[in-house]
Amino acid sequence: MKKKKGWIKDAIKRPGALHQALGIPIGKRIPTGKMAKAQKSGGKVGMMGKLAKTLGKLKKKKKK
Repeated sequence: MKKKKGWIKDAIKRPGALHQALGIPIGKRIPTGKMAKAQKSGGKVGMMGKLAKTLGKLKKKKKK
């Protein structure tokens, strides 16, 4: 099965929604404690928190 390119773009429907749900201004980092609490909660906030954790683990390509 061929992997689909651009899955991250498709997964993020509303950029900044997790910030709004947690009451943190966009552009500021989400504190670790709030991120952990968001991941454990249910519903959309939990899903957004888990996706944010997954995206944070991805390696960033170094520019030459």
